[in-house]
Amino acid sequence: MEVRTAQESDLPGILAIYNDAVANTTAIWNETDADLENRRLWVEERQGRGFPLLVADDSGAVAGYATFGDFRPHEGYRFTVENSIYVRGDLRRRGIAGTMMPPLIEAAARLSMHTMIAGIEAENLASIRLHERFGFHEVARMPEVGRKFDRWLDLVLMQKMLG
Repeated sequence: MEVRTAQESDLPGILAIYNDAVANTTAIWNETDADLENRRLWVEERQGRGFPLLVADDSGAVAGYATFGDFRPHEGYRFTVENSIYVRGDLRRRGIAGTMMPPLIEAAARLSMHTMIAGIEAENLASIRLHERFGFHEVARMPEVGRKFDRWLDLVLMQKMLG
């Protein structure tokens, strides 16, 4: 499994992973599928900020993707990013997210980011454990701040200091 910078040709694979997470998980709290143009604009926004978009390449197929973006839009947060790591549904729990995490953290450090945040639905223990393995610590637990699949969702915020 190679982790590399995403290319234009990876967009359909990224879109499929995103829409699967929207439809079937509480990892993304959106309820509406995206289209290719939406993902293209999303990539342009990430790249325009100098942020990476990495893919786990499984013999030419996108097995997962990882990126980070602004934690909040205000200038005071300019050294804080929030990560996103998603793996294709049929390949979850095979270590792919763990393969993408080190280069993602390294990219944030190269950009002089001070800290990385992960916002994780509280029942997503696999993601919480993944982040713990890479030095993230729980800093907040916010009950019932989101809603999806007709139920309230709790948000766990985890943080890793980079500098």
